[in-house]
Amino acid sequence: MTTACQGGVTRDPLGVQSPPRRLAYLGTPEAAVRPLRALVEAGHNVRVVVTRPDRRRGRGAATSPSPVKAEAERLGIRVVHDLDALLERGATAGTGDGPAVDLGVVVAYGRIIPERVLARVPMVNLHFSLLPRWRGAAPVERAILAGDEATGVCVMALEPELDTGPVYARAVVPILPGEHLGPLRERLVEVGSRLLVDTLAGPLRSPEPQQGEPTYAEKVGAAELRLRWNHPSAELARLVRLDRAWTTWRGRRMRILEAEEVPAPVGAAAPPPGTLVGDVVVTGDGGLRLVRVQPEGRPAMGADEWRRGARPADGERFDGERAGSS
Repeated sequence: MTTACQGGVTRDPLGVQSPPRRLAYLGTPEAAVRPLRALVEAGHNVRVVVTRPDRRRGRGAATSPSPVKAEAERLGIRVVHDLDALLERGATAGTGDGPAVDLGVVVAYGRIIPERVLARVPMVNLHFSLLPRWRGAAPVERAILAGDEATGVCVMALEPELDTGPVYARAVVPILPGEHLGPLRERLVEVGSRLLVDTLAGPLRSPEPQQGEPTYAEKVGAAELRLRWNHPSAELARLVRLDRAWTTWRGRRMRILEAEEVPAPVGAAAPPPGTLVGDVVVTGDGGLRLVRVQPEGRPAMGADEWRRGARPADGERFDGERAGSS
């Protein structure tokens, strides 16, 4: 469901009174590629793209561009890595008069926009959550980990504070049962791209302040992605849905790519958490059936294939222990 803020076509807090004619686009990862392409396909005049500098690949001297830079070059759009380029008068228009752009569009740029830039270039931000829930760097991941049944996208006015700006439009996206991060993010990007194009199709309407208690979406680090087998099965299953959950087996890392909650294995005595019983790992309150795994240094594979090769001993545990060991 998509909703737009109510109100007449008036000058909004950004000072934009008519449809913007010259856009700057700020973005970096793959998730920001489709919104850029959608703006261009809709006829918006994207004059310049700001993204991170190229990164070195491996140990050699070769570098690779960000996904957004690669797409901008394909579209023939000028690319810069310094936000100060937006402050150069006429820099993107090819003339010496007038401001470079009328409006900046930010999608997963990954850096804080300095106040000195926002003071000169008004900006809107496409954010992948229903603000004020999940402000910050990892809104989609945090929605999954929290067990949210729905999330969404917002187009908001960018302010110096983190994701606090008033909202022009929002769209609700349900989280499907067991849905992993990749497919959910793809759906959010698709919905968000349409919402962004529709929002910028005419004059910006008056935005609405965010309503509700804010929550914050900190980046999910490697330590948090480790499966703690004494935790509840539901929590562990949600962590697996981020596609980067890991544990150790015989001292080496193993990624758990797909798993499902099941009751704890039945036996005379409950095995300790982390014990592998058939294809089920004992958890703090039940079990997690392994479906797909990726042992360190090997390709992803079905859990049955892995077990045939690993030949786990009775009572062997993830995190390098056996039942009864100290």
